[in-house]
Amino acid sequence: YGEGFNRDTRLLGWSMSKTITGLMIGQLVADGRLRLDESAPVPAWQRNGDPRGEITLRQLLQMRPGRGPVKPADPVYAADTVRMLSLDGRNDMAAYAEAQPLEAEPGRQFEYSSGSSVILADLAAGALSLQRDPRARQAAVADYLRARLFEPLGMRSATPEFDAAGTFIGSSMVHATARDWGKLGEFLRNHGSYRGSQLASSRRWTPPSAPATS
Repeated sequence: YGEGFNRDTRLLGWSMSKTITGLMIGQLVADGRLRLDESAPVPAWQRNGDPRGEITLRQLLQMRPGRGPVKPADPVYAADTVRMLSLDGRNDMAAYAEAQPLEAEPGRQFEYSSGSSVILADLAAGALSLQRDPRARQAAVADYLRARLFEPLGMRSATPEFDAAGTFIGSSMVHATARDWGKLGEFLRNHGSYRGSQLASSRRWTPPSAPATS
């Protein structure tokens, strides 16, 4: 370990946290609480005539929802990711991400997006708790992550962060030791199996075919 770090130091996962969000969504789909190819149950997208109502959970997982991309900017504080995590979106990050307009047909365009992962984390909270109270939402997701992922993998140091609305900051804010991040890596390398137990689907992902162009 480098100076100031040891086996017990929790390290911020940044975008490795997106993998934890994706695994949680996959487990909720396996539990029957969410459905991959139905309209993502974001209330703000369900109004009549809102084209975002066509976005599916699968497209959010693939980062192909057609939402406005999280763009870099100069100065850096004007970038959407920074605004969502640290400025005007920080108290309710999902609301900030879900308010972005469509810029492409859902499913056609890949756009790496922290906002998509935060929306997925919001959907997980909605699937696990009917309450809007931030403490109830936070407790429901934290308990699920601990019971379905962290404890089975022995990731005892794993600590997720939540915003003021009780939404898991699933794009970037999980802390864990290097050894526990390594356990997650081995779990993925073994296609969702850990010490002989299949904790997640072993079905491998097949990239979607490219859309036809005229």
